[in-house]
Amino acid sequence: MNTPIRLLPHLVRRVPRASSNAVRASSLAAFASRRCFSTSRPLKNAKDRGPPKPPSDDKADAARSFLGTQKRLPEFNLTDKIILVSGGARGLGLTQAEALLEAGATVYALDRLPEPSAEFPKLQAKAQNELGTALHYRQIDVRDSGSLTQIVADIASEHGRLDGLIAAAGIQQETPALEYTAEDANRMFEVNITGVFMTAQAAAKQMVRFGSGGSIVLIASMSGSVANKGLICPAYNTSKAGVIQLARNLAMEWGQYGIRVNTISPGYIVTQMVTMLFEKFPERETEWATQNMLGRLSKPQEYRGAAVFLLSDASSFMTGADLKIDGGHTAW
Repeated sequence: MNTPIRLLPHLVRRVPRASSNAVRASSLAAFASRRCFSTSRPLKNAKDRGPPKPPSDDKADAARSFLGTQKRLPEFNLTDKIILVSGGARGLGLTQAEALLEAGATVYALDRLPEPSAEFPKLQAKAQNELGTALHYRQIDVRDSGSLTQIVADIASEHGRLDGLIAAAGIQQETPALEYTAEDANRMFEVNITGVFMTAQAAAKQMVRFGSGGSIVLIASMSGSVANKGLICPAYNTSKAGVIQLARNLAMEWGQYGIRVNTISPGYIVTQMVTMLFEKFPERETEWATQNMLGRLSKPQEYRGAAVFLLSDASSFMTGADLKIDGGHTAW
């Protein structure tokens, strides 16, 4: 037998129809009183508004002028910074120098070549005529530590500061370990480790001298973390492993002066020298591409952003780190 449910009178609250209508009316009045829906200023139809007015030329010019200045992503801005790039006469070093110039820095390329590459004068003209900054060249072999230190000191004295360094100078030699000579090994280490060390030291001395800190980036390689399959370069790979460890130690010692030290470890890059290598070993172009997760080789332009990032305040809390840009090669 179903028992009907009875609601006790004291548990039921009835709202009079008149009062509910009043609440509804007062809510509508409150909504209508808002500025976004005012009964005294009705909205116009779209056709009554006319076509949208284009921004004035002054505003458009102002917006464009913000690009590359402290008004947009100011932490990436390098305006008025003085930055050195060793190995900057060509290849990866010159490509990264271009990015630093576009971010506003004044750049000094250091290299052992009597004359930089044919692209260098073009970039100099772009820096002066389009970017409002400057690109300079100083010939120096990083193995000549005395002259290197003096050149860096002269540059810093001229500007009263030194803010950054990319140490990209390095050499490569492909020789089986059983055939390597002590002379060849020592030459590799002298350029790729000692030369990098002395370049970083020369820059750090000026940063300490002027007391403004700075950022130092050493170009290492994914070959400093793995043995490249099929690439017989025991001394080169060892030297790049040494660069990674060197950066950690310099970061530890120089952090007290506000100097950050990091490394970039590129993967295989298609440069002019590598293109010539492919002519001798055409199979490598295909094999190397299959050894990373993206299935292709990199271009020098793909390391531009990393240079600006590490030398700017965008990486202000980053030191003693290795930034791998290798298409996932070392992450298998």
